[in-house]
Amino acid sequence: MKNSLFSFFENNKIIQKIFFVLLLLVCAFNSVSPPMALLLGLVVANLSGHPFLPFNHIAIRYLLQISVVGLGFGMNVYSALAIGSTSFLFTIDSIISTIILGVLLGKWLLIDKKTSHLISCGTAICGGSAIAAIAPIIKSDEKQTSVALGVIFILNSIALFLFPAIGHWLHLSQQEFGLWCAIAIHDTSSVVGAASKYGTEALQIATTVKLARALWIIPVALITTVLFKNKSGKIKIPYFIGLFVLAMVLNTYFPRISDFSPTIVAIAKIGLTITLFLIGSGLNFNVLRAVGLKPLFQGILLWAFIAIATLFSIQYFN
Repeated sequence: MKNSLFSFFENNKIIQKIFFVLLLLVCAFNSVSPPMALLLGLVVANLSGHPFLPFNHIAIRYLLQISVVGLGFGMNVYSALAIGSTSFLFTIDSIISTIILGVLLGKWLLIDKKTSHLISCGTAICGGSAIAAIAPIIKSDEKQTSVALGVIFILNSIALFLFPAIGHWLHLSQQEFGLWCAIAIHDTSSVVGAASKYGTEALQIATTVKLARALWIIPVALITTVLFKNKSGKIKIPYFIGLFVLAMVLNTYFPRISDFSPTIVAIAKIGLTITLFLIGSGLNFNVLRAVGLKPLFQGILLWAFIAIATLFSIQYFN
């Protein structure tokens, strides 16, 4: 049944595009939650196919960055500084331990060194953004990069549903959940999606901690350049984080701008919902098959480690 429907859409490109645009509009009009938008994307990917797949990655990257900057208009500089100071040690410990464990797991599972390093960095810092920054430095080929991205995106999709359920089951506070998902979920899009479902305070904490964490791409990239002996490796700095900080400053110190902040934040949340739809629409069964069991197993073990260790630290030492 599925194959026949897929063939129908493949043979009727106009209907395929109409179906895609209709589901996109459902997300754009704020009619669904972030997890539901991801599910709709998965439906598109595996039922009808993505009619604009070559442009999907570019759309995700820019829409995510614009939406994250928009969320900055809902935050306060003083609160962000307080959140950043409490999460600093968590960030350092989790990044170092995750990358070291990733190297050991990669050797144990006999995974290609570059693929293993990309998965480790993606898990430790900020998912696809970290992989995009590290890949040119280690000169990974398309398959190595795609496998690493596939692992991260699969686990991100699961986290979007799993983390809020666990948070409610364990009765985590808004602060605890925001900190936990910012450290233990890979991509910013899934972090924001999970946190927004949990509560406003969780969303603010998660966004601030995750973007501060993303800055660790720079030192990790420098170390990677040395380890892989690539003197010409260029580091991609996440410049949109600076715009996020600027948005917070404007919202804190300029009352006239802060009057429009709720509207900007609402639009940004819609943008993130659309982003999750686009991420889901790029995850078809061919992507899942291409990942392979060993890299996926490495990603799951690393993810379980950082999630459990962070949760334990937050509950007992914070």
